Amino acid sequence: MLRLNLADADRGISPRRILVRGSLCLTGQGDPQRCSILVNGDTIESVIPTGGDLPNNCAVIEAEDCAVIPGLVNAHTHGHGGLSKGSGDRWTLELLLNAGGWIGGNRTDDDRYLSTLLTAVEMLQKGCTACFDLSLAAPLPTSDGVAAAAHAYLDAGMRAVVAPMMGDIHFYRAMPGLLDAATPGMRRDMERAAGTAGASILPALAKIASDWSFPSDRLQLGIAPTIPLHSTDEFLLGCHEIAREHGLAFQTHLAESNTQAVAATIRYGHSTTMHLANLGLVDAKFSGAHGVWLDASDMHCLGENNAAIAHNPGSNLRLGSGIADVVGLLERGVEVGIGTDGGASADGQNMFEATRLACNLSRVKGRTSDQWLEAIDAHRLATSGSARILGMQDQIGRIAPGYKADLVFLDLTHVNYVPLNNLIHQVVHVEDGTAVRHVMVGGRMVVKNRNVLTVDVESLRQKSAAAAERLRAANAETRAIAERLAPLVGRFCNGLACKCAVAN
Repeated sequence: MLRLNLADADRGISPRRILVRGSLCLTGQGDPQRCSILVNGDTIESVIPTGGDLPNNCAVIEAEDCAVIPGLVNAHTHGHGGLSKGSGDRWTLELLLNAGGWIGGNRTDDDRYLSTLLTAVEMLQKGCTACFDLSLAAPLPTSDGVAAAAHAYLDAGMRAVVAPMMGDIHFYRAMPGLLDAATPGMRRDMERAAGTAGASILPALAKIASDWSFPSDRLQLGIAPTIPLHSTDEFLLGCHEIAREHGLAFQTHLAESNTQAVAATIRYGHSTTMHLANLGLVDAKFSGAHGVWLDASDMHCLGENNAAIAHNPGSNLRLGSGIADVVGLLERGVEVGIGTDGGASADGQNMFEATRLACNLSRVKGRTSDQWLEAIDAHRLATSGSARILGMQDQIGRIAPGYKADLVFLDLTHVNYVPLNNLIHQVVHVEDGTAVRHVMVGGRMVVKNRNVLTVDVESLRQKSAAAAERLRAANAETRAIAERLAPLVGRFCNGLACKCAVAN
């Protein structure tokens, strides 16, 4: 049995110094070791090997039956997806975008808070302590809307980069030729749906960036033009200028589907990556989510500019987008992190599952076994690799002195670790979140015995169910229109993708 003799943890409050004693520790650097972790405030003060001198003036967490790993870091998700998990089935990316109006429509700031809190609770229960959240900002980002998402993470006890997700070209207009292929009635439906806030977005975003007042070690603002094809060049440059002025991380969906890759060639004359590089947007603050349809030149460009890819293997499979060449990216010096994507595109927020998929899918890209990702490599991508994308690589993703005490306690008596043959192999290839018993963020116990201490989960469940029911009714007409358009959108986008042989 796990023994936690830290009374204050029941209230989610930690004393100044805590000793996590005797755990099997996976630091993120090399093999696991038996050690004790001394936490001072929100930071790891020291990692003490077995036999070392232990302090006696601190609270103690007995962890002999635990493996302690760094908190997993989600490099790409959508907090607003918490209320929309399970909404679709046989959706491609483009069919998901077609459904976007009813999936995320008519949201209040209370809905944004609820949905994000629901997403945060799921991540915490499954061992994830930080994330990069592309939070839906439609029709335009507002201070209150972005703050609602940020407060959800603050209340849950997670770290997050909250990036308003926006664009100034609607999906129906972004797909070259789609409007022309529609019947007059369908075209009218598309045109009505395709209105955007346009020129109002950048001033609103600049004000949010100027007014941001959340603690920077817990909550940072990011910039997220949703998909380059859904943005004018002027809008992309404006977003990048705001990011540059305020030192913010910049993330966009990049080369996610074959249809996007072909549409980019039609619009730009070359790939999206090269277009963004020509605009001067690809730099050390830049990350592209997905990166499935990148060619060697794209990968080289990203590596040369110290950019990153947030790899989302679960949603890439779920939407039939393909398999990103993670080994090829790493070989070209591209930073890589792992993400789950959002509730409507991957449904779950299980970073253990995403890590396992990332590891195993590296085996099906035509490479020899000595080039596959090892389990330790996949684990690093899901911790320090993702931390780099959040811009928090010097704070989280490792268990080491000076890093934040973001720790996940895995129960070694759980069937996932019986018998314990190789810890890192079992964390990556066996763990599914069910052995997570405790989660600490910044020295504060936020999950104990799988119970979230920071949130009234039953109240959240009731409020989320009521919100989802209300939103289903409010978006019923929008859903009916989207479902009438879906067959055309599916056929057109499939046909567009077939017009050009893009190698994957």
